[in-house]
Amino acid sequence: MIYSLKGTITHTEQNMAVVECGGVGYACRTTLNTLRDIKVGAEATLYTYMSVREDAVELFGFSTLKELNTYKLLININGVGPKAGISILSILSPEQVSISVASGDWKTITQANGVGPKMAQRIVLELKDKFKSLQVDDGEEFTGGGVAAADTGNIPQAVQALSVLGFSAADVTPILTKLDRNMSVEQMIGATLKKLGR
Repeated sequence: MIYSLKGTITHTEQNMAVVECGGVGYACRTTLNTLRDIKVGAEATLYTYMSVREDAVELFGFSTLKELNTYKLLININGVGPKAGISILSILSPEQVSISVASGDWKTITQANGVGPKMAQRIVLELKDKFKSLQVDDGEEFTGGGVAAADTGNIPQAVQALSVLGFSAADVTPILTKLDRNMSVEQMIGATLKKLGR
């Protein structure tokens, strides 16, 4: 099993990067997010997943372990293949996938090419337990930011989580402040997305 590849990026194209290690170029299927993190001619480390099927052996490479782990979770869902996993992680970061799943926002996942409502709903349903507590970088939970601290309950965490999905604090704070302070972060996000028509 190849855990990672460290070498020079010699070539990139849509959803693929070639890493040269010891004179051998390894073609890795990858996401647009990883392609933005690497540069041709520069050294990089890609964390890998090898897919072995009867008709093909493919290597998938990711610039972070978090992206690799999210990819593995996605493709372990029945009906979500390697292409769909790459497509989802090309438009959403691992954090955005986590937030969408935790808040039940399957519509955001359908923005990925080739992912319909049924597949997106299955992803949310099957991964909900795995993303119960909203977390960002390596176990660091969402904290504060954008809202006054005085008895705001989970509002600061909800604001930060929604900002990862591309919403400004100015857009979501008026909605969040009208919600029950005892709601969980996930419930707040879900209610806010509903009000925003998502």
